[in-house]
Amino acid sequence: MDLIILLVLLGLVIFFFKRFSSFIYFIAITDIFLRIVTFIKIELTSGDIYAILNKYIPANIPAILGNYSSGLLYTILVWLYVIAFIIFECYIIRTFFRKK
Repeated sequence: MDLIILLVLLGLVIFFFKRFSSFIYFIAITDIFLRIVTFIKIELTSGDIYAILNKYIPANIPAILGNYSSGLLYTILVWLYVIAFIIFECYIIRTFFRKK
């Protein structure tokens, strides 16, 4: 289910924004959000709330990829994920040095 939601949101971003940078920013924003929620889940929740969050919210994008793929396909998808984050890092660095 989490993969379907991620793909639908990704499709909406591509449909409405139609730029490669929007795709890269979406990947980064989604992964950062999932990591923040995971941190909050681990540090601040317990019992039933932790169980619900653990069941329905994945830890990060590689965790989603790991649930639905394996082997060579998983390796290729993770490398594409890493390349997307390298591109994101280049966007951030470029933006940082353009600020005056």
